[in-house]
Amino acid sequence: MQTILHENPSPGMNTHGQPIGTAVPGWTPRAQPPRTPMKGTRCDVVILDPAAHIDDLWEAFSADPSGRSWTYLFVDLPASKEALRAYLDAQSKLTDPLCHTIIERASGRAVGIASFMRIDVNMGVIEVGNINYSERLKRTAIATEAMYLMMKRVFDELGYRRYEWKCDSLNHPSRKAAERYGYIYEGTFRQAVVYKGRNRDTAWFSIIDKEWPALKRAYETWLDPANFDASGNQRRGLAELIAEAKR
Repeated sequence: MQTILHENPSPGMNTHGQPIGTAVPGWTPRAQPPRTPMKGTRCDVVILDPAAHIDDLWEAFSADPSGRSWTYLFVDLPASKEALRAYLDAQSKLTDPLCHTIIERASGRAVGIASFMRIDVNMGVIEVGNINYSERLKRTAIATEAMYLMMKRVFDELGYRRYEWKCDSLNHPSRKAAERYGYIYEGTFRQAVVYKGRNRDTAWFSIIDKEWPALKRAYETWLDPANFDASGNQRRGLAELIAEAKR
């Protein structure tokens, strides 16, 4: 069969008349995330330093001895400070995941951890994961600012095209958080992982670069001190601001 070539293909079509993806002119691999601090107004996000952060993190994570916050992580709550130190020491030696500690500026104390992971510099794709918010961090503006600072690094500083969030499909708080932060649900990968002797169907969410400018405006409006009353209560919700910014 003779192949007919189109001399002047339409946009999104190749010379064979087949639909193809949009051009990405001048694309080059992105850089690895640097180890420099991400500084905010309520928190800083810094490279994990077990020696400097162990006391704060042990105190913060021990505030919930039930270990409930560790259910959907790949490890359970360490039984002692020494066990937590060993876990953090192992994490600190890795470059992917690249583990960070969230430092509350007002107190200077470490209150949680989060990592850049599955870093693909050639495709410009990176995931945020291994997120563990202590009781001191949950449901605070600090938690939201930490996620904003990491997004800002990925898109503004490094120029990645895609930022991912993945979680156990049964982890409803994580799914709800992803949606609040502006991630788009893409689907569930069935039987994707075995961990802790059980199955995990993995829910996938993402933000892509063209969505970031609107999200950035929403985050900055939400984080503005003017958005909070004297008691620290938000005047407008992040989801509302994101929906408005996307119009």
